[in-house]
Amino acid sequence: MVIAHEQLFQFTKSVLIAAGCPEKEARLAAEVLLSADLRGVDSHGVARLKGYIRLMDKGRVNTKPETKVIHETPSTAVLDGDAGLGLVVGPEAMRLAIDKAKQVGTGWVSVRNSNHFGIAGYHSMLALKDDCIGISMTNASPLVAPTFSKERLLGTNPIAVAIPADKEPPFVLDMATTTAANGKLEVLQRKKAEAPSGWVQDADGNPTVDPLGVKNGGALLPLGGDREHGSHKGYGLSSVVDIFSAVLSGANYGPWVPPFVAFMEPAADPVGKGIGHFFGAMRIDAFRPGGEFKSHMDNWISRFRNAEPVIKGHDVLIPGDPERKLEQKYRTEGVPLLDPVVEDLKELGSRFEVNFPT
Repeated sequence: MVIAHEQLFQFTKSVLIAAGCPEKEARLAAEVLLSADLRGVDSHGVARLKGYIRLMDKGRVNTKPETKVIHETPSTAVLDGDAGLGLVVGPEAMRLAIDKAKQVGTGWVSVRNSNHFGIAGYHSMLALKDDCIGISMTNASPLVAPTFSKERLLGTNPIAVAIPADKEPPFVLDMATTTAANGKLEVLQRKKAEAPSGWVQDADGNPTVDPLGVKNGGALLPLGGDREHGSHKGYGLSSVVDIFSAVLSGANYGPWVPPFVAFMEPAADPVGKGIGHFFGAMRIDAFRPGGEFKSHMDNWISRFRNAEPVIKGHDVLIPGDPERKLEQKYRTEGVPLLDPVVEDLKELGSRFEVNFPT
């Protein structure tokens, strides 16, 4: 089913308001979710709405949080999210980082006591309009086994970096530190398709292509899949995200990170508060004249984009190219949704008396 993104946005916002979110926060949360669907990251779009509502039902998400800065220097801050939606807490923290960058050149904000913040790229891209490089990362539910381990100790722990250019579109890297995000498995489950080799291991630590492997006690694998293909590097990147997001802020880290799924309870012995995020903003003119930097970014982008391809017709891409092209398409043609996602949304619409667009 294909739905106009404006209609899907209004539906999502209305459901969040009916669930108890103030209008301003509901609008922002819906914007973050739709940004994922528009960019083709459907694992983090409206398909997640049902999960957020379940967390609200369990009392694990505060729909009216009173966020506050609990520690601050001219270039850094720690923000307590008061158990609010990460979809709302994240942009607030990113804007705080941008404000600090405007004042002193760079800004760095770590966050504790938050929840899943959606697509990491949305937050980093907020810095672009202020001629800043934006960085965002978050820890997540422990579904990932470190290299050589059977235990699930880390999350998919994404990293996103957005860099402005001049005439060229911005460079936007948005990646999980696993071979694939858990949401990708959920998409495969809805499609009843197998997972690619290197994504998952079973409960005994053996490779599997079962998209239900994680649900059956297995684990996602770090970027690389196995030691021979560099999984220790993905493990290292994921660890850095966990430390920056949580050890630095006072959030839960490693196996203590609260699970996104509502049927699993948070650890009984937490080491911090909620989920953690980390945001950075760097004013490009704090390093060299802004116009000069962006001109050279154009040069960098055009040179890499025009690299000689291995296969004719398979051109070299710049991070952000596929998502940007999909957004242009989906804004015009509408957002495609899988049938199971449509059914979930219709169920939410019925519960909250919000008409689902047809």
